[in-house]
Amino acid sequence: MEESITMKTYRIAVIAGDGIGPDVLAEGIKILETVARMDGTFSFEFTHFPWGCEYYLKEGRMMPEDGMDILKQFDAIYLGAVGFPGVPDHISLRELLLVIRKGFDEYVNVRPVKLLKGAPCPLANVKREDIDMVVIRENSEGEYSGEGEWLNKGTPEEVVHQTGVFTRKGCERIMRYAFDLARKEGKSVTSVSKANALNYSMVFWDQIFHEISKEYPEVETHEYLVDAAACHFVRDPGRFQVVVTSNLFGDILTDLGAAIAGGMGLAAGANLNPERKYPSMFEPIHGSAPDIAGTGAANPMASIWSASQMLDFFGYENYGKLVIDAIEDVLVEKKHLSPELGGNAKTNEVGDAVQEKVAARMQHR
Repeated sequence: MEESITMKTYRIAVIAGDGIGPDVLAEGIKILETVARMDGTFSFEFTHFPWGCEYYLKEGRMMPEDGMDILKQFDAIYLGAVGFPGVPDHISLRELLLVIRKGFDEYVNVRPVKLLKGAPCPLANVKREDIDMVVIRENSEGEYSGEGEWLNKGTPEEVVHQTGVFTRKGCERIMRYAFDLARKEGKSVTSVSKANALNYSMVFWDQIFHEISKEYPEVETHEYLVDAAACHFVRDPGRFQVVVTSNLFGDILTDLGAAIAGGMGLAAGANLNPERKYPSMFEPIHGSAPDIAGTGAANPMASIWSASQMLDFFGYENYGKLVIDAIEDVLVEKKHLSPELGGNAKTNEVGDAVQEKVAARMQHR
């Protein structure tokens, strides 16, 4: 008698957000459903929440008061994009994204910077394999802690100060995550800081990096000031493999990384709670682009890439890689590319093309 297979169901909270968020997430969901259906041992259950800037304009808040309690019940969060005219960026960031990242202790931000086959690159004389790194960004404290003061508003003596908060626990755990990843994959770790100018926070960061590196003697290490690192991202990206850095520097460097690896339409990010006490969140890192929302002009590949990161996190790394391979198939064929990549395919047509490649690869695996 054959044993019955227990179907694992992953509950996903979908916050499509604003602008092109709903357009691109629909294509990522399509890919996740295809992979699950063809595998047959797991499935996804998607619950949609209308939170974001448009919700804020109606309700005066980015999500309901009990939003975090609602999200806590899910295995993961799939986020589209946040931003809309009339809502200041600091509101959209601090009242939704940062609330989730900090509230669910998603202290690891994983942003791959990899030049896929067929993707455009603005750099001259750089081979595709030279742009293949992952940036591990501290995601819960640092420069985005929101600490500081605004004194004497509206007077000639007006002054503000913004305080970066760096804890030993926060620095140690993000660095250990980077070192563990590097050891697993046989890669080097590069720390990026700015200790020459930030004489408390970054000196502290460097000190802890030196301490943690002694626990991993087999892992090659490098250190750069952030301005030098930005220069090398452009002039010699091949020197980077696993990069670990602070919240602000990671944010800026990964946007630069996206620029050299095909553009923001190919930039994905995962916000991880590695202990899995809380749900992790997966998102394309591009903006909401409300001017092209609903026109079919948005590139969904970053959203699909972030879906592959979700598959990785749930333990289906073979399918995560398969999805990336399918994206490359579409990029190389150049038949179904969005306007951003020089084509004229609609958002759903790009998603359909990737879905077709995923299905074909799964049939022949």
